[in-house]
Amino acid sequence: MTGRGSILIRGATMVADDGTRVGDCRIVDGIIETMVFPSGLAAQPGEKVIDASGLHLIPGCIDPQVHFRDPGQPEKEDLESGSSAAASGGVTSFLDMPNNQPAVITMTAMREKMSTAAAKCITNYGFFIGATDDNLEELQAAVGCVDSAHSIPGICGIKVFMGSSTGDLLVDSEDALANIFANTPGLIAVHAEDEERLNQRWPKFAERSDIAAHAEWRDSETALLATKRATRLAQEHGHRLHILHLSSASEADWLAGKTTLPSQCDDGDTEAIITTEVLPQYLTFDDTDIEREQARLQMNPPIRSADDRETLWSRLEDGTIQCLATDHAPHTLESKELGFPQAPSGMPGVETSLAVMLDHVNGGRCSIEDVVRWMSTNVADCYNIVGKGNLLEGYDGDVVLLDLSLEIEVSDENTWSRVGWNPFRGRILKGWPVWTIVAGIPVFRRNEQTGARGELLVLPGEVGEALLMSPWL
Repeated sequence: MTGRGSILIRGATMVADDGTRVGDCRIVDGIIETMVFPSGLAAQPGEKVIDASGLHLIPGCIDPQVHFRDPGQPEKEDLESGSSAAASGGVTSFLDMPNNQPAVITMTAMREKMSTAAAKCITNYGFFIGATDDNLEELQAAVGCVDSAHSIPGICGIKVFMGSSTGDLLVDSEDALANIFANTPGLIAVHAEDEERLNQRWPKFAERSDIAAHAEWRDSETALLATKRATRLAQEHGHRLHILHLSSASEADWLAGKTTLPSQCDDGDTEAIITTEVLPQYLTFDDTDIEREQARLQMNPPIRSADDRETLWSRLEDGTIQCLATDHAPHTLESKELGFPQAPSGMPGVETSLAVMLDHVNGGRCSIEDVVRWMSTNVADCYNIVGKGNLLEGYDGDVVLLDLSLEIEVSDENTWSRVGWNPFRGRILKGWPVWTIVAGIPVFRRNEQTGARGELLVLPGEVGEALLMSPWL
């Protein structure tokens, strides 16, 4: 591993904690040492300098939900290709899910995965351990016990699949769920779809092959039932809960007044702290896009109506929803072309998530400050990630330079994800990352010479480290 670097970024419009203004930022040994407004820092002998005039500097994005398919499905993705795709999209840290082959449900598997990440990644990384009906001891080894929580670098929490699981990862019985909520500390992240309702409804859709059937089958009530159940369990046990990929207006409206950022809660509060996230595709697409793109846009939970999309926007804006993720879940185009119901659900997204949101900034839907809050600051807050999520002196030097005027048409040919396609193909997005810097080391750049795809500047394993999460007590 290269370690931590030093760099001077001059003349950037910095989206900092105390406002957005032009200045200089010096990163020394991977840590933001100095920020001055206006510009005025002199370069030191031998110091790498980036002239950032006309560019915006933001803290690196943190994607709290990706599926990089490592181990087990290298034809779709692995930690090297996924980390590269993340860097190209301005994502400097990611949290990866445990539904691998084999599933990451033991500390042995977790240690192996972190060793692989150290050898392959060029960004920072964290991993969920997967819950099963009978692996409580392994979960406790990962996050501690109720009266003795601990934090292991690289472990961000427990993932519970309440529906749509693979292998042993489905946990939908009341007893099993209650056992996990009652006997673990830390954060539980849930895929909230009600498995019983899915199974009951399936016979009505088993003979259909039209793509609309997917969202009709996995309707908003299926999601709402599971969200209510997870919330009840968290409240009964005073547990930290994060509801993944919120997709429906009914869930978002029901959660209003029930969610809050951890930083907004009193120390020692024994009440449940509940947060949630939404995805850029839920904020951008609706069912008319699915009619056009078919199974490319098939995912769980599904993309829904324009009304759902608008409600998700409003609940993101009012703070009911705290942050953005991608649920980057790549599948081969060959498998996607099978269509519903054979096609697998999921799509890549980590390399265009920031560009999609910057396009919304340029369209007047939100501000650059909003995007930083939703994709950096609040993610670090939700997961207690140490030293990330803000442009502040003393924080880690994970930063991204943006060209808000740069327009690029998304194409399958320019993707970094191994599956070689992107759900936003054909869309011209305005606003892209042009430098991605991890611990003071440039890992990716995009300019006229590199073309739209950009280029990597480091080798696998040279940069990036396990994220540190403060323990949930």
